Formats: sequence, structure tokens, C-alpha cells
Amino acid sequence: MPRFKLTLEYAGTRYSGWQIQTNARTIQGELNRAVSAAFGVKRPETYGAGRTDAGVHALGQVAHLDLPSVVPPATLLRRLNEQLPADINILDVERVPARFHARHSAVARSYVYQFAERRTAFAKPFVWWVQDALDLDRMQEAARAFVGFADFRAFTDDDPAEKSTTVKIERVRLVRDGRLILLQVVGSHFLWKMVRRLAGVLAEVGRGGLDPAAVPDLLTRDSDLPPRLTAPASGLFLERVFYEPVPADLPITPAVVRLA
Repeated sequence: MPRFKLTLEYAGTRYSGWQIQTNARTIQGELNRAVSAAFGVKRPETYGAGRTDAGVHALGQVAHLDLPSVVPPATLLRRLNEQLPADINILDVERVPARFHARHSAVARSYVYQFAERRTAFAKPFVWWVQDALDLDRMQEAARAFVGFADFRAFTDDDPAEKSTTVKIERVRLVRDGRLILLQVVGSHFLWKMVRRLAGVLAEVGRGGLDPAAVPDLLTRDSDLPPRLTAPASGLFLERVFYEPVPADLPITPAVVRLA
């Protein structure tokens, strides 16, 4: 049975995350419905590289799909996009070996979070407007604590008794682009709500409510602080999934819009 790798983008605002759910509209559910409508497959199975939360967006989510017959990749792309809603779009389709798995074959993922430094009439679904001045230098100082292997149990709702909460973070970078502050996090994998809580902690540091020196301690114990500081889903994008080593010169650019 031929296997296809799909790279897709989506605005997650109207959806309850990636993973298919009963009585909820999800990205995977819409993709499965598109496969059924386009190719008559009764119960298609798609597998994503990451389970984005409700309201989270993607610039380069990856999924794989098996079909009962060979279809030219260009035809598969066109026919799926004809069936998908306007806020979900297939960017690329590639025929891959049967051993390829969208999640298990990935070696790293990158996320981008967008903090807005001003109110915006157009970009609200894709940013978090923090209504306090953010000190980028303080945020950068605090971000260094997250690099390397660490236990992020305080940054997730996953149960440490059922799932390891240790994650390797390769890079955490913050840059200012116009009136946006962009946070890029690259890691082996990510836990449920982890990046949003990391972003929330850094915002609290930036607005002066938390000392950068206090951040490393959050990785050594349980704490209710990261959950209370969870950043809104609107600013978060799954940027890219890597199947080869992450490039050293990986850029940081605004996900959708720039703010002057």
C-alpha cells in the first residue's frame, strides 16, 4: 500500500487541536473527511508529527497517509485541497517508503510564539498582545535555563507517572521584529501545553513579575506557577518538523504578519 507524506499549514482558531475527537472539530478529522470524499476511503488513517492543542496553528505540520492505490502526488495534493476548508491547506505531497512515520521518524520540531507589543486590528488571532512593556534582555537571560535535558513536569498536564516529562531542548531564541517579539523553541519533542507555559513564564519575566534567576528552579520541582502563566494558544505555531539534523542557521521570521 503506497504511503504519502503530507506537509500542511492551518489556522487552528476554529479547531479543537490536531487529534481527532468525538463531537469536536479537529484538523485530523477534517483531513480524514477530505481523504474519504476525494478517494472513497471509508475509514482513512492519518498520523501527524505532533498533536497541536486547541487554537494552535501550524506552518509545517507533517502527516502520513496510506492509500489503497497509487496516486500521483500532485493529484493527491489538488484533490485534498479541493475538499479541505479554507483554513487548512496541503503545501506538499511526497511518496515515501513504508517505513516512514510522520511522528516516529522525526528527529526534532520547532515552534514559534508571537508576542505583540501593541494592539492590532488584524493579527489578533495569531499573536498574544501583552499589555505591558517586555524587556527582551531579561527574557533572553531566562530562556537559557530551558536549553538541554530538563524535567518539564511543571510545564505540562501530562502525568509524570504515565509518561516521561524529560525533554531535550536544543535551542531557545528570542528576537524583536518590528512590534513583535518572536520566541523560537527547537526540541526533540514537546509535552502537552509545554511551549505555551514556557512562553508564559518568559512573558512574566519580560514584564518584570518574575526574576530570571528564579526560572531554573521551576525545572527542579512541581510548581503551580507555569500553569497559572499559560500563554494563549493564538500566538503559537508549529513551525517545522525535522527528519534530518536541524540547520545551524535556522531563521526566525514572523509566522503570518509583521507589526510595524
